[in-house]
Amino acid sequence: MMNKPTRYFILTVSGFFLCCPTVNARDTIRISLNDAIETGIARSVDAVVARNEYVSAYWGYKTYKTELLPEVVMNTVLPHYSKSYNSIQNPDGTYNYVSNDYNQIDAALSITQNIPLTGGTLTIESSLDRLRQNGQNSLTHYKFVPAKLSLEQPIFGFNRVKWLQRIEPVKYAEARQKLISDQEEIALMAIEHYFNLLLGRINLDMAEQNRNNAERLYIISEARYQKGQLSQVDLLQMQASLFKAESSLTDARASFDSRMFQLRSFLGIGEEIILEPIVPEFITLDIPRLSYDTVLFMALENNAFTQNIRKRIFEASRDVSQARADRWDIKLFASFGMSGQEDRLQDVINRNNWRNDQVITVGIRMPILDWGKGKGKVRIAEANKEVVLSKTEKEQIDFNQDIFLRVQYFNNQPEQLRLARETDEIAQQRYNVSVEAFILGKLDILNLNDSQTAKDEARRNYINQMFLLWSYYYQIRSLTLHDFLQDKKLSVDYNQIIE
Repeated sequence: MMNKPTRYFILTVSGFFLCCPTVNARDTIRISLNDAIETGIARSVDAVVARNEYVSAYWGYKTYKTELLPEVVMNTVLPHYSKSYNSIQNPDGTYNYVSNDYNQIDAALSITQNIPLTGGTLTIESSLDRLRQNGQNSLTHYKFVPAKLSLEQPIFGFNRVKWLQRIEPVKYAEARQKLISDQEEIALMAIEHYFNLLLGRINLDMAEQNRNNAERLYIISEARYQKGQLSQVDLLQMQASLFKAESSLTDARASFDSRMFQLRSFLGIGEEIILEPIVPEFITLDIPRLSYDTVLFMALENNAFTQNIRKRIFEASRDVSQARADRWDIKLFASFGMSGQEDRLQDVINRNNWRNDQVITVGIRMPILDWGKGKGKVRIAEANKEVVLSKTEKEQIDFNQDIFLRVQYFNNQPEQLRLARETDEIAQQRYNVSVEAFILGKLDILNLNDSQTAKDEARRNYINQMFLLWSYYYQIRSLTLHDFLQDKKLSVDYNQIIE
């Protein structure tokens, strides 16, 4: 659920494009990290792809569910007309041609139900046929089948519906969990793009500050040089520092524009908007330490990875079952019903004129000599299953190890951020003191440049450590589908996506 500032940001951006399709002036919008995350989840191309993948999986699951329901089919021919000459053999062996002129109307209604337990199908059918023979001896004949019950059952065969019952619910559960995980991955991408822009903004601000300071110090150095208080070498060094600062400012502006383009492209925002990022604070100052066992339990319970493992093992087992069943093809077909054939419609629907109609067939296809082809297919399927089992076992180990490392990184990051913040403050103070000392002639230019470099690196490191804390937090959310800071399970309004 979006909070009010985020909804306001998205509505502002959307309204801007709707109301102002052609704009000359570029508008500036201040964007927070939460704005970027929620807008990315709502508008980005990756979000659209993730939602459409879920919609596809949803309808795939709905299609599977219809396999368990009776299928009602109507077949009709309205009408069929034929007039032709066909050859007929006379008793003496000669042939001649006779005219065959008739029209026919057929209608049949059938209900078919799969039997998941056995893999067979059960069908009940009712039909009515009308045949009109034209010519000198014209006649009309009706055939009515009020009900015919048919069973088709493979014996020792492959039960497709049974395997669908095992695999399809797992696939759908994987798709539901994957959608939430994909949204957390989109949040991670938004965080990365946002902090890239924020770092570009910081670099640009520092470059402007350094350039202004370099210009100010160069003017002071010229005055000191005129008074003989500064050597020509130091003056030239200050001039070189000014040129370097101007060059760095040009590079910083280009880098900032490039990073802004990347974030705008990700969020689906046009070039008319200038985004100004805000230095974020973390969600809470009271950051808990996470337990590896707890995080692993949540990940195994909620992550699509677990469902993916189950699905692949089921599919491998299904392939082995199908390979074994394909070696023998024995099918039983049986039908029982009543039928009537009369010249008048009222006679054919009279139950006193119905007669039994039964068919029982057992078909067997048994290879006598296949040169080991069937056995080879079984061995291939069994080998593939072993490969899947080995891969999934290794993936499970890697998954657990990845969870362990991410928990360690997250637990260590608050301290890293605190140290980076204090280092940033100290480096800024040192630089300010160094500038004043240089103006008073108590510090040389090398130490001044060193303090400036340390200040810039400390500021960048502070922003990077802040990025890592947010990144680790959303990585763990993506793996567990659980918000540990608010202690609640992540969710999505699936009905809204389908609608």
